[in-house]
Parts: sequence; C-alpha cells; structure tokens
Amino acid sequence: MRTNRLGGSAAAVSELALGCAALGNLYHPVTDEAAHATVEAAWDAGVRTFDTAPHYGLGLSERRLGAALQGRPRDTYTLSTKVGRLLVPSARGGPGDETDHDLAHDLAHDLAHDLAHGFAVPATHRRIWDFSADGVLRSLEASLERLGLDRVDIALLHDPDDHAEQALREAYPALERLRREGVVGAIGIGMNQSALPTRFLRETDIDVVLLAGRYTLLEQDGLTGPLPEAAARGRSVVIGGVFNSGLLTAPRPGATYDYAPAPRPVLDRALRLQAVTERHGVPLRAAALRFPFGHPSVASVLTGARSPEEVRDTVEQLRRPIPDALWDELRAEGLLDPDTPVPVTAPGGATPSRKEPS
Repeated sequence: MRTNRLGGSAAAVSELALGCAALGNLYHPVTDEAAHATVEAAWDAGVRTFDTAPHYGLGLSERRLGAALQGRPRDTYTLSTKVGRLLVPSARGGPGDETDHDLAHDLAHDLAHDLAHGFAVPATHRRIWDFSADGVLRSLEASLERLGLDRVDIALLHDPDDHAEQALREAYPALERLRREGVVGAIGIGMNQSALPTRFLRETDIDVVLLAGRYTLLEQDGLTGPLPEAAARGRSVVIGGVFNSGLLTAPRPGATYDYAPAPRPVLDRALRLQAVTERHGVPLRAAALRFPFGHPSVASVLTGARSPEEVRDTVEQLRRPIPDALWDELRAEGLLDPDTPVPVTAPGGATPSRKEPS
C-alpha cells in the first residue's frame, strides 16, 4: 500500500488509514477480541496508519489500539490522536465505586448517559473542552498512558467549532512547539466543516487537515476552501467520512447522512450515483472510496471498521478497478461538477492518478 508524506512534515500515512472510533464502542459494543482482530486485519492488508481520540469511548479506543499494536516496531506505523477534550472522573465516581445493591441500576444509567455521545460505554468520566496550552499537554500525556506509547506521530485539534479563538491562540502554539521539539511529527486539525480548517491553513503552519464528510462523491464542499488552500501551501488533507455516515454504502430510506436520517433530496442523489456506478459494474462504495484521490492534496482516506470482514471489504473495494467512463458519466449526469478532479486508473489498475476535466 502506498504511503504519502504529510505536507513538509516527518510523518507519512498509508493511502488507507483505519479510523478507530468503532473500537471505542461507537453506537454498539465491540469485544476486546473483535477490536484486536480488526487492527490485525488492517495490518495484514497493509494499513499502517491508525487514528484515534480520547473522545472515542472515553479512552477505550486508545487503550484497545495501543494493546493491538503492542510489540510492533514503533517506526513501522503512524499513529494519530487528538486534543481538545480532557477526560475527568465522573462526579458519581463511576460504577466501580457503587455498592453491589445499586450496581445494575448505575451501570444502566451510566451506559445510557454516554450513548448520548454515541458510545456504548459506562460514563465513568466526563469530557471537558480544553484548548489551552496546558490542556494540550495534559491530553497528550493521558493519551500516551492509555496507548502505552512514548510518542504519537500526528496530533490533531479535535472539533474546535465553538472554541476557534482559544484553539488558534493557545492550543495551536502548543502543538507547534511540540512539533519543533520533535515530540510529535505532524500537527493539524480534524473537523466535519470546511471554514475553520481553511482559516487554520491560512493563519498557521499546520501540516494536515482531517476533513470528515465534506469531500465525498456525494458532496464536494471541501473544494471551496481547504483543498485548494492545502494545495497552494503544500499541505495535506486526509479525507474521512467518505460514505457520508453510511449513505454511500447502501442508499435506502432510513439511511443516515451526517449522523441523522438522510433528507429525501440527498437520498435521491445517492440513488442516482448508485445507478451510474452500477451501470459500470462498480459498487457505489468502491467509487466513493476512490473518488477523493483525484485531488492532489489528498494523502489518505480514513475509514472506520468494527470487524476484520469490514476491513477486508474496504481494502477490496479500494483496489477495484474503476473505468474512467464512470467519472465521465457522473459529470454528464450533473452529479459531479465539470471542474471536479477525479482519479484515473494507471496502467495495470494500480496507483490512481489525477484526471483533470476534459
């Protein structure tokens, strides 16, 4: 699997990265064994970049990822985690501090509590927003302890939507200092919007933007700011959310888009996309995986998985040859803007290159 360097940094990423939110019991529980097997399957497929965060299952994702990578030579993989949310013990003390008589009730209460954040874990801790310099250092120190590592390769500001000024003035300089000191290899920002990452690219010296859901086969909002800005400045973009919360894996009534039921016009557009890809013998999810690589700033696509089967299917779809005629028809049908760059298959069906509009 190809690797690409992030901007001018010391960090490199495999073209497919494993997003580890599911390892933190995103929406549904995953066993320790399944989490470990998922990471193993990704490794066996050539994936060498793994992305996690304290937010994912109140640290469970980081603990499981660290355990699964234990024993691997540290210079053979790239690990990314995030800052901006500190985990502090719950005022209730967590279920471990409760009496046996109340334990079942408290577990049910705590489990339901964190499901409000999307994770099926007991709410033994609370998330506290903190984009201060001290918060960055405390967050990374706690992440390293959970991961069982002495360094991370990439540190990202995580969803500073409502904390932009503090993130710019306090958290970013702290990350820049850590990069200068060699504590982290690359720094950046991870969000599911385009405006603030574009501002960071213009006003700071970040290496990478993790852009979730805003540059996909369904919508290309990322072309209005972060992607051209990254290209102009020699920075990199990692694309997450290529399936738009699952809509581009199986578009049907009730499918999710941006973590909510897809509005009818959005669903109809996804169904039209599927009709075109299937006319060319290509599953919609395969086209969705390959599409972002048409842009020269895209270094990697980040996808989540909760089982080895999901990992293997993702790798199979990424390697599936896609005819150039598919992209041409999407443009002809008005489903892609004529100026949107698309990938082309190199001779032998190998490394995708870029195809400019005709």
